[in-house]
Amino acid sequence: MQELRIEIIPANHIDKMKWDACINNSNSPLIYATTFYLDYIADNWHGIVVNDYDCIMPIVWRIKYGIRYCYDVPFTQQLGWFQQRANIITAADLLKILFSFSKYGDYTFNFRNAETISDAAFCNNYILPLSQSYAEITNRYSNDLVNNLKKAGKENFIYSPEESFETAVNFYQQLYQSRTPHVSNNDFQKFKNLCAFLAKQGNVIVRKVCNGKNELLSIVLLLKYGNRLYNMMNSTTAEGRKTEANHFLFDHIFQEFAGIDLLFDFEGSDIPGIRKFYEKFGAVNQPYAILHFNHLPFPLKLLKR
Repeated sequence: MQELRIEIIPANHIDKMKWDACINNSNSPLIYATTFYLDYIADNWHGIVVNDYDCIMPIVWRIKYGIRYCYDVPFTQQLGWFQQRANIITAADLLKILFSFSKYGDYTFNFRNAETISDAAFCNNYILPLSQSYAEITNRYSNDLVNNLKKAGKENFIYSPEESFETAVNFYQQLYQSRTPHVSNNDFQKFKNLCAFLAKQGNVIVRKVCNGKNELLSIVLLLKYGNRLYNMMNSTTAEGRKTEANHFLFDHIFQEFAGIDLLFDFEGSDIPGIRKFYEKFGAVNQPYAILHFNHLPFPLKLLKR
């Protein structure tokens, strides 16, 4: 058996074309691990590269008190490894390499990796295929959702595109940043910079629902990569919740994109109310894994849970 060549390469020395090609040729091409996404969003990152980019795995990191650690990157749900053919390297070997680079932290693995990671916690992520017809999609709606859409249909709602992605980001930040204090203003600015890059390629989609007075009730920002639409930021006002504007918004998105070879990625969630909302649309759970690890030497290990 040919010996594997394994390197840990800093981001600025990664062959970006080969790295992204590996992701695109894998059976789980996700936007979060692409070089452009990591360059915009992560503070620092290196890549584990096996052979000639046959298998790749990003490591995002920070340094505190001289200790390099993996951290939960804002707006980045799943990382892990991606390979162009099966069984190139084992999960155990990749974890050894990860732990040699960083002794402490949290790391999220993608849905293809999840079952091979022991001691990991599993998180919900709901998806909905849009390749079927709108009638087939709505056939999976719950009775509760159907009733909510009837209620929304009595309102004078207007569903339309929003040209400015910044409107969606600012609205989300205004409504929800207090719930995620670990996400800084700088993190939101990084996300805006990423959106500016993707918008030039037509890969940022923003849709909104307003009432008859043109007051914004609900808005969503989607990123497109490959055949996936990622529900990155979804915001609804108190009035919008009362009138089921968000149900109306998602239903109209599915109506707009039905019959296209796309997978709608709801981006979560483990929060009961949000999970129930996604399940109403007939979405399927595609769980991923998050691993907390602590291999710090004694006595530092005692200082961290």
